[in-house]
Amino acid sequence: MKKMLAPLVSAAACIALASCQPQPAPVQPAKLADDVKPAAKPAPTDLEQLAERLVRQSAGVREGEVVLISSGAENMELLENIAVQVRKAGGFPLITVGSDRLALRMYKDVPEKYDTQTDQLGLKLAEVVDVTINVGRSAAEGLFRDADPKRLAARAAADEPVAEAFLRKGVRSVEVGNGLYPQDWLAKRYEMTPEELAKTFWGGVNVDYTDLQARGAQVSAALSGGSEIHIKDANGTDLKVKVQGRAYGVSDGIITAEDLKKGAAGLSVYLPAGEVYTTPVPGTAEGKVVLKRDYYQGQEINDLTLVFAAGKLTSITGSGPGFEKMKAAYDAAGEGKDLFAVVDFGINPNVKLPAGSKIATWVPAGTVTVGVGNNVWAGGDNKTSYGYFVSLPGTTVTLDGKPVVEAGQLKL
Repeated sequence: MKKMLAPLVSAAACIALASCQPQPAPVQPAKLADDVKPAAKPAPTDLEQLAERLVRQSAGVREGEVVLISSGAENMELLENIAVQVRKAGGFPLITVGSDRLALRMYKDVPEKYDTQTDQLGLKLAEVVDVTINVGRSAAEGLFRDADPKRLAARAAADEPVAEAFLRKGVRSVEVGNGLYPQDWLAKRYEMTPEELAKTFWGGVNVDYTDLQARGAQVSAALSGGSEIHIKDANGTDLKVKVQGRAYGVSDGIITAEDLKKGAAGLSVYLPAGEVYTTPVPGTAEGKVVLKRDYYQGQEINDLTLVFAAGKLTSITGSGPGFEKMKAAYDAAGEGKDLFAVVDFGINPNVKLPAGSKIATWVPAGTVTVGVGNNVWAGGDNKTSYGYFVSLPGTTVTLDGKPVVEAGQLKL
């Protein structure tokens, strides 16, 4: 469930909003925390090199631009490195830091009557920010498991104008995470150790973007001109979607000048990168998608089945402790939630999940992802704040009868 237009920023998501220019030093207690600092963990990758790539290559920060940088406090070293690289490029950095505690308090302690307020700070930031760089953080699994889905939907709808303001301004966005940010609970889902997941994630982030660009161009060229995509798997998925005349986008880790000409579809980068995607001919998705296992707010969903007719989601069934919450969130969402959104093909050779994994993610080569709701990020016109996407492991896909993916292996 990514790609809800990462440029969004809310005062409710920040515990610090401070210019990265020198500030007067506050008076501190006599004893600072040097003797109680937690032991520093080894960096998962070269953080200085990563910061430079994010700023120079992915975002293409230019002199005079304002860059909003956000993550959790555990990533402060990387945030600082990014800020320095922004200044070295002649830009002006602004750091925001979030936490689970703050996110929950902003939900539990803030009166419900304010749920429909549009974030005025977000609207103001849209006027001055040129680039956002968001780094995933270590969030608790199922943080909002007990939240009222109607309240969450109201807040999401209230901030749709903020997303639209960022898009109108043409704010470029880089997100590091893409649903795969290393966390212990996520590693368990993939039946990996935390170290294995971290190695996979950072290997995917650090792929050669030039090679990925070439691979993306090759795959999109092979898909372009086709008329109908047919997706099948052993779990019962059997879905047909018309794509004749639709453009294909490529997520290759870099926002180029050519990307910017595409409007909203070219403004964002999601890392690890490595996807080729297209939106459907409206009203053409027919069939069903079956996923043996999924998760919603940390709770398992079994045998999730999404049935489509004339391009709309007409039935959702499933079981397990997470299903009712997932269905309640869908029911609470607004107009456009039921429209088939996208077909997305993973092409990243460095992101590999264990064989036989019951769940998947966007970018491994041969993975197919489909979903409903917002598809502005993919070049579509559905601006709803809701989106639900499922990645299907081990599928077989044909384009006008010709194999594109066979049992989860990309054939292009």
